[in-house]
Amino acid sequence: MACQQLATAMPLRQPEIYCRAGNCRTPTNFTRCKKRISVSLSATSQESLPTQPKNPEIELEFIAPKQGNDGSYEVEKAKAISGEKLLRNIMLDNKIELYATYGKIMNCGGGGSCGTCIVEIIDGKDLLNERTNTELRYLKKKPESWRLACQTIVGNKENSGKVVVQRMPQWKK
Repeated sequence: MACQQLATAMPLRQPEIYCRAGNCRTPTNFTRCKKRISVSLSATSQESLPTQPKNPEIELEFIAPKQGNDGSYEVEKAKAISGEKLLRNIMLDNKIELYATYGKIMNCGGGGSCGTCIVEIIDGKDLLNERTNTELRYLKKKPESWRLACQTIVGNKENSGKVVVQRMPQWKK
């Protein structure tokens, strides 16, 4: 009932249209405008429309910490949009083993306070962020290629490429 009262109280107005032909600059309705108006329309195909730039992707390969029975290392693959996720989250989202037995129980949940998510970057170090202060503290006596997965951002929203990661269980430290 309230909607009907509002509709009757506020009559609909004819939209104001300005005629751009000649000097007619007053609001008018096209049916009453005596000046000639030309309108040109052009159709564009879907192919000619600009496409949204695709977010750059980082391809990741995760090498198992131990050799299999045949002497080869198992490799798991994942992809991530550049600059959006931590290495730890990519591994967990893709169900890629990150922690050794001790780390599964005692990890800090990504806070950077336990050091159980150490990995080694075999290739693609330039596609990752610089070591954080937390990493510098935990890894000061470790090689530069070692990183904490919970502190490592994959990509920077502009770069793309491939990162190869060696998963490292606690016993290898």
